[in-house]
Parts: sequence; C-alpha cells; structure tokens
Amino acid sequence: MESQRVIPVIRFSQENMSPSSSCWISTCQDVRKAFEINGCFLAIYEEISMEQCKQVFQAVDKLFDLPVETKAKNTSTIPNFGYIGPESYTRPLYESMGIENATNLESVQSFTNLMWPSGNTHFCGLLYSHSKQMMELDNMVTKTMFASYGVEKHHELCVKSKGNLVRVMKYGVPMSDGPNIGLPPHCDMGFITILHQNQVNGLEIETKDGHWISVEFPPSSFIVIAGDALKEWSNDRVHAVTHKVTMSGNESRYSLGQFSHPMKIGTLEELIASSSAV
Repeated sequence: MESQRVIPVIRFSQENMSPSSSCWISTCQDVRKAFEINGCFLAIYEEISMEQCKQVFQAVDKLFDLPVETKAKNTSTIPNFGYIGPESYTRPLYESMGIENATNLESVQSFTNLMWPSGNTHFCGLLYSHSKQMMELDNMVTKTMFASYGVEKHHELCVKSKGNLVRVMKYGVPMSDGPNIGLPPHCDMGFITILHQNQVNGLEIETKDGHWISVEFPPSSFIVIAGDALKEWSNDRVHAVTHKVTMSGNESRYSLGQFSHPMKIGTLEELIASSSAV
C-alpha cells in the first residue's frame, strides 16, 4: 500500500478471522492502515456469491419499477432514512429507499408488505439473508479495528448496540446534454459503510492529496468506507473519506449499501491516552 492513489484489497475468510491463525495480525494491520491512509478498502468476501448478488440486483430493479406513490410510502422519523427521489440540482439521477434494521426479519417483512401489499416472499427472503451476511462482514471489519488498536474488550458492546440501515440505490442514465451527477461529494456520518453494485461503475473516491479515483469492483468484492463516527471513535486516526458518484454510458447503476451506526460509542479513552497497536 505505497500510494494513497491505490485502493487496497483485503481478503476476508474464516481462516484469517481466527485470532489463532497466522494471518490474523496481518489482516488487522492491513485494515487499520487502509482506514488511516485511504479511508476505505475493497473487501473480497466470497461467502456472498456472485449469483446471490445478481439475484439481489434483479430484485432491486423490480423494486424501483414500482410507482413513485408506492415507493414514497417508505418513510422514517430519521432524516434521509426513507425514500429519496431525484433532486434537479444536487442529485438529478439518484433515487433510493432505506430499510432500517434489515438484519431483523420483521423489519424486512414490514418494508416488503409496504411495497407489495399482496406479498413478495422472494424479495423479503433474499434481502433479509443478504443483509445478515453483509452485517457479518461489517462485524469482521470492526473486530479487526478493535484488535488493531488493542481495545478488543469493547467490541462486544459495539456489536450489541449496532443499528443498521440497508439502502438500495438507483442511478439513472444521464441525458447526452444533461448533468451526470449521481451523488455530489460527501462523507458518510456513520461508523462503517459497505457498498456493492451491479456491473455499472460510477463510484469515485477522493485521496488525501485531492485526486479522484474511479472504483473498479473485482468479483465478490465490496468497498468498505470509514464514516465520521469511526473517525471520532479512533480519535481522528481514521480518515473519513469523501466520495461521489458520476454517471456515464447508457445503463442504470444499482448499488446496495449497509450503513452501521453503533448507539453507545464515542472516542474511547484508551485511544485518547495511547496509540498502541497490535
């Protein structure tokens, strides 16, 4: 990882997640270094198959085909957690919906019944299973971070207090003479964001020296992005990376993101007093 302009790739498996394995320490160090230097990395996670991802995006495509008045029923008391439609100046090509606590079957069932009152067991089961697997990856990432800073004893509380939002997103095809803004530059507010996409690229990451990198997703890969809450937790050691979406070509881009936000966490006292690592 010699350059900030190269997004690191880290493989996650049952083998390198075991603290007794020879590669556990190096995985922890790689994750920490990626977050501190780049603010993100590409995670290879083959527990979620390419066929499963294909089915998820086929289901998401049908979800966005629903009438706007149906999609608009996706509401939340938390700002920006529900349906978001296109906005002429800031996000003309963007549309998304959020499912709170999508690792809970009842939450996914409630969202599904809102969109399809007559039921859609295929969508419900697929999204629920997929969300649980993405949260497993999220927990693996946080486990390595807590271990790399020597604060493993706090990890269980983080996991227990962790809320999550799964957001399904669609980026439309830009007109030849129109804007190509999918999403303007921004940082995420939460702890960790895990994103993956269909075959259409568009995500860009800003390096610390102000250059933009287009993200290419290898097979079975997810981009893991540090948010403001993780930066705060680490006492500003972690870099909360700025990113955006720019569209081109003649295909819509679909992405699915899991946003985790532990409820009972701030800057740990150990990370204020010490910079010890694994």
